[in-house]
Amino acid sequence: TDYSFFTCREEVVNDASEVFNFLTGYSKKESYEKLSVAPITLRNTITALIDREALLAKNGNEGRIILKMNSLTDQRIIEQLYDASKAGVKIDLIIRGVCCLRPGIAGYSDNIRVISIVGRYLEHSRVFWFGNNGIPEVYLSSADMMGRNLDRRVELMFPIEDTLLAKQIFQESLEAALHDNISARVLHADGRYS
Repeated sequence: TDYSFFTCREEVVNDASEVFNFLTGYSKKESYEKLSVAPITLRNTITALIDREALLAKNGNEGRIILKMNSLTDQRIIEQLYDASKAGVKIDLIIRGVCCLRPGIAGYSDNIRVISIVGRYLEHSRVFWFGNNGIPEVYLSSADMMGRNLDRRVELMFPIEDTLLAKQIFQESLEAALHDNISARVLHADGRYS
């Protein structure tokens, strides 16, 4: 179960071309218009999105994050999610495999819920959803939140700016997983799943 995205939007296509030039050694671009590229810009983009939700929550607005991926092991991202939780951001994590974050610790990660769903097929889609004060942003990515993905590999993340597509991805991938009452396992603060 994966997502593919076909587009002829010039700013996305130009960025993709620059990534291939980077891979072949013809250029080393430091910024992109639509794509976030590891190891160059992806970590900073994700950090900025999490920080924005925390700032919204600190200012009395709703901060909301839903992240779906295979693994969450990057210590800096985990600490940032803890800080966002402490700021009042409601966070749902759908992590199929390894998750080093501990949810449900009072005063620390009590706004974070982690579920794991291992289905019939190996799950690959990574979907990142940020509430953005009522104007949600949806991103698709090849990267898990792991040091190797963010710092040592070439990985991509890009926004889904078409409202209908973003809503469809939210409903099919995130909402369905968050409401699963058959295959979902809930991670507890002590590291046990039930």
